[in-house]
Amino acid sequence: MAFNMEEFIQSFSCNCNKVQKKIFEKNETITSYIKKRNQFCILVSGNADLVRYDLNGNRTIIEHFSKNDIFGEVFYNVTTNNELLVEARETCEVLIYLYQDIHTKCKNNCKFHQTLSEYLPELILTKVTSLNMRVELLTKRTIRDKLIGYFSLLSTRNLSKTFTLPFSLTDLADYLGVDRSAMMRELKLLKEDGFVEKIGNKITLLYK
Repeated sequence: MAFNMEEFIQSFSCNCNKVQKKIFEKNETITSYIKKRNQFCILVSGNADLVRYDLNGNRTIIEHFSKNDIFGEVFYNVTTNNELLVEARETCEVLIYLYQDIHTKCKNNCKFHQTLSEYLPELILTKVTSLNMRVELLTKRTIRDKLIGYFSLLSTRNLSKTFTLPFSLTDLADYLGVDRSAMMRELKLLKEDGFVEKIGNKITLLYK
């Protein structure tokens, strides 16, 4: 039976005294990976980004998180001084849990630990699959290929040719690792060539 994160949250998140439930407003930092607190986090609602700032202050979006996604320092071995932050893109509700507490029963003797521990391999596999798709996207050679690859991914996830971008165009350029002006030119060409239709942040694929 596949793990249902939403049912898990509804059933157990309020019963465990080792889980913290926090609300973060837009642009607030949810967590910083460089502190190495070994946190395991579940995004209950909202959208957030894992962002890297290098020593020169350059910003790169590493991952985008939406409802029911998992993240935290436990998934990254930070070996550089580049700071990794999870930033709220809108109001977010987050469950925060220490990884080492997963196998430790709490005072309430709740089933949170047992259930999470049982399905942890499935969650990690989903996480690895997501990271692999991200790597595949970044290794595409051209801006057009990156845009088409990302749009196809969003289309598949939403089961629709029409979907809403989770980013501003500036953030999309950061996420794809490309120059924003060059990306805007390529996006314009994709529209002119009949590959996509764009109205605001809504994209419709015309080539599938």
